[in-house]
Amino acid sequence: MISNHLLFKLASGEVFGPDQPIALKLLGSERSFHALEGVAMELEDSLFPLLREVSIGINPYDVFQDVEWALLIGAKPRGPGMERADLLDINGQIFAEQGRALNAVASCNVKVIVVGNPCNTNALICLKNAPKIPAKNFHALTRLDENRAKCQLALKAGVFYDKVSNVTIWGNHSTTQVPDFLNARINGLPVIEVTKDRKWLEVEFTEKVQKRGGVLIKKWGRSSAASTAVSIADAIRSLVTPTPEGDWFSSGVYTNGNPYGIAEDIVFSMPCRSKGDGDYEFVNNVIFDDYLLERITKTEAELLAEKRCVAHLIGEGVAFCDIPEDTMLPGEM
Repeated sequence: MISNHLLFKLASGEVFGPDQPIALKLLGSERSFHALEGVAMELEDSLFPLLREVSIGINPYDVFQDVEWALLIGAKPRGPGMERADLLDINGQIFAEQGRALNAVASCNVKVIVVGNPCNTNALICLKNAPKIPAKNFHALTRLDENRAKCQLALKAGVFYDKVSNVTIWGNHSTTQVPDFLNARINGLPVIEVTKDRKWLEVEFTEKVQKRGGVLIKKWGRSSAASTAVSIADAIRSLVTPTPEGDWFSSGVYTNGNPYGIAEDIVFSMPCRSKGDGDYEFVNNVIFDDYLLERITKTEAELLAEKRCVAHLIGEGVAFCDIPEDTMLPGEM
């Protein structure tokens, strides 16, 4: 469902721009192959001027040949009674194989966005299995969380969402994620000064962002496919469009060299800026307080625990799983 929403955005030029031709290579499975054929037919029938090719396949070594952007959306959903460690192992094997395929046949500077959950650790597994590709090129999608945070801040302040800037999601794409209101701004002013309600920010705002997906499932009966597709498009545009002066965006990226003291060798959502060349840099002018640091430490510990669970998939020996609690997002169920 996410892919169905996203593909037509990509083909229309809405994401990469009105002058950029695009070839879409769709990877599925034996079970989904007929659905792939149907989607390809719809894309062809839509007569998008920029869409030059649609190809489909079930072998990543064929589909990933020379790709410049790899959007890894599919992952096995969590089944009844399945522990998070089991899901990490099952999906980790999928992303290890996709990493190896990208390493073998993709463009040497391919940009990879991992959406399938648990996306932070899946992205780590993928990059560890693709040593020829710069680790900096791998992203775990946390843009939907950022968009949800901007929405809640805009509603609270009674402004349109484009007045909200400098919003960061720190850490894991789980309920330990940290929506950062300390650095966020509304109309250029600190959110804390605009709302004058720190308790709401610490409790209601934070929980709304963390649990928004679960509430949506209860209302809608399905996970947030359309808004996820929009957030993937936003994430790509943030990398191919220069970041507005003074602003930034969130992405789950490889932590090596980060200026925030976050543990290295994990994939952690942090504030980034781009010159529009597909690359990014860390933002230096962020502030921290005890509240923010305490929560960043908690989500960092969870990602380190997830990493230990998949040690066998990243070349670090025998796995040992000691995740302290189940913080999986509802959409992963």
